[in-house]
Amino acid sequence: MLKCASCGGDNPEDNRFCDECGSPLAVTCSDCGASIRAGKLFCGQCGAPVPPSHADPGAAPVESVGLRWVSVLFVDLVGFTSWSEGQDPADVREVLSGYFEVARSVVAAHGGRLEKFIGDAVMAVWGADVAHADDAQRAVRAGLEVVSGVAAFGVSRDLELVARGGVVTGEVAAWAVEGEGLVSGDRVNTAARVQSTAAPGQVLVDEATHQATRDVVEFSDAGWFEVKGKAVPLHLWRAVRAVGLRGGAATGTLVEAPLVGRVRELGLIKELFSATVEDARPRVVLASGGQGVGKSRLVGEFVTYLDGLAFRVFWHEGRCASYGSVAFGAWAQMVRQRFQLAENAPKEQITAALTDMLPGWVPDEDERRFVAIRLGLLLGTI
Repeated sequence: MLKCASCGGDNPEDNRFCDECGSPLAVTCSDCGASIRAGKLFCGQCGAPVPPSHADPGAAPVESVGLRWVSVLFVDLVGFTSWSEGQDPADVREVLSGYFEVARSVVAAHGGRLEKFIGDAVMAVWGADVAHADDAQRAVRAGLEVVSGVAAFGVSRDLELVARGGVVTGEVAAWAVEGEGLVSGDRVNTAARVQSTAAPGQVLVDEATHQATRDVVEFSDAGWFEVKGKAVPLHLWRAVRAVGLRGGAATGTLVEAPLVGRVRELGLIKELFSATVEDARPRVVLASGGQGVGKSRLVGEFVTYLDGLAFRVFWHEGRCASYGSVAFGAWAQMVRQRFQLAENAPKEQITAALTDMLPGWVPDEDERRFVAIRLGLLLGTI
């Protein structure tokens, strides 16, 4: 119940005005517990957004969703406010529109939800509506692409536009208004702080995001930072680039429990592999199931089995993203692994790698020329 500060009367939680005297009712911030006056959009103590039913008298009913594990991305333009002071408002609007379109398209391409625009800042969320195992990776990749996309957009406008970003992963409170999801919590506020800590052109991530993506994103240690509103310093990492390789051994370094309930499936995969080696005929194995049923663990156990074989086995991985994949994208990733190429390697490096390494696998010159042309098409050098 909400207690009226004017008359002391008790009121239902969804009341914005007192049933007894009609005075506006204050609400309590779900994040920090501070009192918020009726009609305010954000908490004055921690900056958390106020549920729409309290902020707007005409707002649609709020449906509580609960807690969600999400990755939050904040991006803003560096120095844009000072630049815009001497510009024509129409020009400022045009630049902002182009910037927002870059952010909108990148976030959508990576399966995220664009939460809101705040001045020249953008907030996007992964995992609030539908959770994916690679939400953190999507957020980091999107952050890197928005930063590079903004720079490219600036060049097209003869402007030096520089963005910076921050990604934080963790638990937030979520609710829905007419099907639109909203999130709030310490992770949201921290993501904004991390973004403001980043240097121009950088994307910084917190420790949780780094742990979730370090096999697929190259990072450099940015160090420890005192962040406003946090009692202890944060260990932040700079995302350098997404990489085609896993960045280390095929198996993780964590101690895992014994495989349970998938022994038969693992045995079947081993049998099919042995048959493939014996008769030199390819097989396709499909492991299908919902999130958390053990698909990745099953593959990991098979890789561990391959590591123990006496003969050499080349293992390649390619990903077909559920939020939109380029044709033959998974195959291109596997070829990059074989040639030790990063995802964004320049054409000159790709050409040099093909020239230097292909003879070791394709000795015949005519056949090698045939293969090189097609690999060049696949990797974008032709």
